Amino acid sequence: MDGTRVNYSYKKGYGDSEASTKKQSFEKFLTNSCLNNIVTISKRMKMTEEESSDEVNVFVRMRDPLVTSNIVSGIYKIVINPGLTSIQNPSGMSFVSIEDTFSSLVLWNKALQQLMGILGEVNPKHKHAKKLGGTRATLFIYATVALENMPFIANAVSLFSYFYGYMNFSLTKSATMLTNFMGASYLLSLFGGFICDTYLNRFRSCILFGVIEVLGYAVLAVQAFFPQLRPSPCKDVSPFLVNQCEAADSSQAAILYTGLYLVAFGTGGLKAALPSLGADQFDETDPEEANTLSSFFNWFLFFVVTGAIFGVTFLVWISENEGWDWGFGVSTFAVVIAVLFLCMGRSLYRNNVPKGSPLSRIMQVFVAAIRNRNLSLPETAVGFHEIHDKQSEILHRTNQFRFLDQAAVIGTTDSSTVNNPGPWKMCTVTQVEETKILLRMLPIILSTIFMNTCLAQLQTFSIQQSNTMDRNLLGFQVPGSSIPVIPLAFMFILIPIYDRVCVPILRKFTGIPTGVTHLQRIGVGLVLSAISMAVAGIIETHRKSVAVKYNMVDSAEPLPMTVFWLGFQYAIFGMADMFTVVGLLEFFYAESSAGMKSLGTAISWSSLAFGYFLSSATVELVNTVSGGWFKSNNLNRDKLNYFYWVLSGLSILNLGAYLLCSSWYRYKKVEMKQIEGESKLEMASV
Repeated sequence: MDGTRVNYSYKKGYGDSEASTKKQSFEKFLTNSCLNNIVTISKRMKMTEEESSDEVNVFVRMRDPLVTSNIVSGIYKIVINPGLTSIQNPSGMSFVSIEDTFSSLVLWNKALQQLMGILGEVNPKHKHAKKLGGTRATLFIYATVALENMPFIANAVSLFSYFYGYMNFSLTKSATMLTNFMGASYLLSLFGGFICDTYLNRFRSCILFGVIEVLGYAVLAVQAFFPQLRPSPCKDVSPFLVNQCEAADSSQAAILYTGLYLVAFGTGGLKAALPSLGADQFDETDPEEANTLSSFFNWFLFFVVTGAIFGVTFLVWISENEGWDWGFGVSTFAVVIAVLFLCMGRSLYRNNVPKGSPLSRIMQVFVAAIRNRNLSLPETAVGFHEIHDKQSEILHRTNQFRFLDQAAVIGTTDSSTVNNPGPWKMCTVTQVEETKILLRMLPIILSTIFMNTCLAQLQTFSIQQSNTMDRNLLGFQVPGSSIPVIPLAFMFILIPIYDRVCVPILRKFTGIPTGVTHLQRIGVGLVLSAISMAVAGIIETHRKSVAVKYNMVDSAEPLPMTVFWLGFQYAIFGMADMFTVVGLLEFFYAESSAGMKSLGTAISWSSLAFGYFLSSATVELVNTVSGGWFKSNNLNRDKLNYFYWVLSGLSILNLGAYLLCSSWYRYKKVEMKQIEGESKLEMASV
């Protein structure tokens, strides 16, 4: 590292033994002092020197020449050796007196804190770390998620019209394309989570996936703007002549798919990285910050809903009235602003250090367990392999999936083999438990998929119901694609009430920072989902009775029944979503090991993906088994109310399966280690 080399001269009369005693005394003082990270800084600066860190070199050149890799140990020696009279440069000229150094100790402390931030030593329990993370940092994340979610949800509810009316795909093809797009968007979050945990930190991952999403919307905007890149719109043609419309050719379809799946890839990565980046700003081991962490997920959903409200109203109106080129253009601009907002908070973020591929660690456990299958399991913890001096998180061994414990059995007395086992031959108990956690999570996520299948029905059939009803609101005709604003409005109101009123009250009774456990919260959502489907069946029965009463069964005119009747089923399902989505995000973030937080968050989103994929299969299966509840292609004659009641009954069965899975689940037990003054969570500057 560039800078002045510092030498030290000692006054006679101070022997090594006295210095040793003073050093021990001073080390005690370090534990309660803001200088307790001096030794760590020295090591980190040496490491940074080897890696030629540009940031630290620039910092050193801007500061006093004494701020070099040796100044840390220099201050250390000054304090423990009162006989030291000066610090000298290589030429022997004294330029700093002891008195000057002690009188400037506060300034040194400030410089050390800045060094700690640059070198990535972010410890939430120390004062200097209070400048990083916290609610102030999450404000930028909230703005980002609202702006990014606005175009995603707007297009989720209106792309069907674009596929059918502008790209001239058939009804079934359009529905399948939308379902596949939505499913892929959530499923690709698994890939995004893998990238965050393995290669890039969460901040850089957000920037990468944000840029990809911008490119996707830009491709769609260009295609919508230039007529030669798409077929002539068929939206105003009679339904009987739709088959005569010009279909999109292969090149036009290729451009469409390129834009769509760039958006899916980008938004999937952001869905994995953004919640984890926000949660990283709080220390879950600190009681005060643990309460704030619980609120973070509630407010994260609040801003998701806020963005969605603007999307299904403002952005949907632009697409349908100003043109799809304007709609996709505004979508592009919104995501650009979202990425810029995220960058504005860069200096405030606590950020993770990728810990390597979680998939490799999981595979190593299975391979090692198979290799060691003939070894007998020890009766005490001494017989299991664990490394206590290199890990910040130690997971306690559990009795579930005991066959995987074979991977951590110490099968030799050779100390060299025990201390340096091959990763595919012997794993740590923590690594084995990390794999067990993932296996325990699978039944939980599988038992929430059916709820998202019900959500998909509300996004399709309920919008079709709205098109048969009176959508007039104070003289304004509400677009059918904007009907989902009803549950969003309920969630917009209920989330703050739940976070500020319900959670504090529940916390007093349960002592749990979140008011109730994560699994209890998910269970409440599943109960409300079943109720919502039952109510939807009742509302549909009433809607059909109105059609019969006014002899409008085969009429294309709207029924004399306001669309806001659908608000009942939407409101209940909105509450279900509020409990389940946040519960899943909290659960998977809290229960995932330190090395797979993003992947755990992505798994929670995958429930939505499989719910969308299962939706089409459910409709086809019920229609086949029932003998054609949807064969007439007329909601006034079809048996949609029966279908809703079937979904309600299946939701109750699904709830029973969930209760069994949640009662079987065992929350992880963690022992936190602090190594050389470091935080429980290894952090790095972004």
